[in-house]
Amino acid sequence: MKNIKAIIFDAYGTLFDVNSAAEKSKEKIGDKWEGFANYWRTTQLEYTWLRSLMKRHKDFWQVTEDSLDKSMQTYKIDLSMRNELLDLYKILSPFSEVPEVLKSLKEKKYKLAILSNGTPTLLNQLVKSNNLENIFDDIFSIEQVGIYKPDTKVYDMPINKYQIKKNEIAFLSANTWDVSGGGNYGYNSIWVNRNNNIFDNLDYQPKLEIKNLKDLLPNIKSN
Repeated sequence: MKNIKAIIFDAYGTLFDVNSAAEKSKEKIGDKWEGFANYWRTTQLEYTWLRSLMKRHKDFWQVTEDSLDKSMQTYKIDLSMRNELLDLYKILSPFSEVPEVLKSLKEKKYKLAILSNGTPTLLNQLVKSNNLENIFDDIFSIEQVGIYKPDTKVYDMPINKYQIKKNEIAFLSANTWDVSGGGNYGYNSIWVNRNNNIFDNLDYQPKLEIKNLKDLLPNIKSN
């Protein structure tokens, strides 16, 4: 990919490990922690899509709480762990290569940003807790437009801010529906396929499929 002016990252599942909250509590949860973590994440995403379709918006933190409550009930997790899990979700761990790669891209003078379903408060806390606050030029939250990905209003935000063309943006996500959303919008969408998953059939194939962010570096060029 050439003539890239901005590199935009999804946050949850792409930069930050959404399962790390449950993993840090796995001794209390037991062997079912991973199934529980995946169910929590799936329910959380389903709630964002359903609320967008119903036009019944709640912010991402409220959705995270609602989906946790259902997941704890489904997996019979002791309710006394609720606050612990929510607190851990606020400080999710980044994937191991993320800090190094982001710093390398920053040195190459790319404009870097996050484009996420998360609230501004949540995203800023995540960035700060992982010592990444000097990396990003912007943190775009869907709260600015009041609807969740993959609505086009979300993908409009970096275009409107930077006044650049859609194909001058490289957009990275680990979520296939988000890759398709950004790609159908006009971004150069890159799939961060950490778990050897199968891509969804949503009228888009990623410009690039990578195992982790390190694979991005040799495949992207500015002017």
